[in-house]
Amino acid sequence: MVPSEKQQIVLASRPEGRPTPANFRLEQAPIPTPSDGQVLLRVLYLSLDPYMRGRMSAAKSYSAPVEIGHAMEGGTVAEVIESRHPGFKAGDIVLSHSGWQSHALAKGDGLRKLDPAAAPITTALGVLGMPGFTAYSGLLTIGQPKPGETVVVAAASGPVGSAVGQIARIKGARAVGIAGGAEKCAYVREVFGFDAVIDHRAPDFAAQLAAACPKGIDVYFENVGGKVWDAVFPLLNPFARIPVCGLIAQYNSSGDFEGPDRLPVLMRQILTKSLTIRGFIQREFVAEQRPAFEREMAAWIAAGAVKYKEDIVDGLASAPEAFIGLLEGGNFGKLIVKL
Repeated sequence: MVPSEKQQIVLASRPEGRPTPANFRLEQAPIPTPSDGQVLLRVLYLSLDPYMRGRMSAAKSYSAPVEIGHAMEGGTVAEVIESRHPGFKAGDIVLSHSGWQSHALAKGDGLRKLDPAAAPITTALGVLGMPGFTAYSGLLTIGQPKPGETVVVAAASGPVGSAVGQIARIKGARAVGIAGGAEKCAYVREVFGFDAVIDHRAPDFAAQLAAACPKGIDVYFENVGGKVWDAVFPLLNPFARIPVCGLIAQYNSSGDFEGPDRLPVLMRQILTKSLTIRGFIQREFVAEQRPAFEREMAAWIAAGAVKYKEDIVDGLASAPEAFIGLLEGGNFGKLIVKL
């Protein structure tokens, strides 16, 4: 029997710098009734991702911000519990974008059915979902790694970075990861199979990175920015390619950045080294590349060429603290909330 109320976490206020629990509010709301062409979903799993920090801000971006008092947005795996759409029935498991709430209405044409027998349904939020596709499309379209080249990726223990390094190795490149802490570094090296891993917390991080890249860096997949970029920048080879996926070290910053203006140095290196630096949003490549990604990634996982790790926390009420921790590197693997 469908309950009469749902739980949802709404944006209570816009953060100044680091988000705090006070920026979120857990509340009850009536569960709506589906109209023709709609389905009612019960959310099973919620994905937490760094891009959500941008949705909390009113600053102009590639997507509209979450409005104050509205549920935080996010990808979800959900169960259809009531359907008024001919393509779905109660019990179907679907990939949706229902946000931080226990129940949601959705148009059937915005859902994708999942087969629980083909893969764990949580992978639709991680290695077989948006993070995995981000790694695949950004690395292969912009990075274009070649056999024997050196590919460096920051946040290498996360869902995007771990996939980047493993795909780079499949393509014959040498994968160097950057992660935070001995446990994460060991996992990236021993389980994900990177050729080298550097702890960005080490006092001699820049020197260690240079030693791990004796022939320089041909592809740098940027997830972090900040001091990691500072260490990578001098090592970039001529014609290096830099897909810019995220800048998590800067997401909580506001106003002008401290320090000297380094733009002239950057522009000179872009010119003299013929660097390619291209930001991207994974949805740019969905139409052309999503079918190939789903086919190839599933095959790589089945063959053991790509492995993944999930970090699952329990309960919708846990989402704000888990998300705040994500922005500070507190997660270990793809961060998912189990409702």
